[in-house]
Amino acid sequence: MTPEQAMERINIILAHAWMVRAFLKHADEIQEDVEMLDVHRMIFDYTRAVEPSFQRRDAQEYVRRAKGKLPKLRKAAEFFAKEYKRISDHTNFQMAALSLTGVVRQLEEIFASVQNDPQAK
Repeated sequence: MTPEQAMERINIILAHAWMVRAFLKHADEIQEDVEMLDVHRMIFDYTRAVEPSFQRRDAQEYVRRAKGKLPKLRKAAEFFAKEYKRISDHTNFQMAALSLTGVVRQLEEIFASVQNDPQAK
């Protein structure tokens, strides 16, 4: 997969993460839980970090930034998957945890398949 193709796929996947973020941001159940609030903030930070390179259509930079920030997103997804039940075991929370975990897994698969351009910076 080329960096350009990866950028397009990642951008679509991040739309799914953004919907998890929107759900969590407005979930009354987590408003007093600082650790849970950090999950939707991490999704925001991750998505906004790659936005300028997407707007410039700089696929190399986009993929590099997305890959570099993945450990923080993975940590947030793992935390949420492990801890959401202490807030609520409602289907909305179950699906949000599954979705965010799936986002991380798909990002990992994309990064593993991106062809590095030896002439890139």
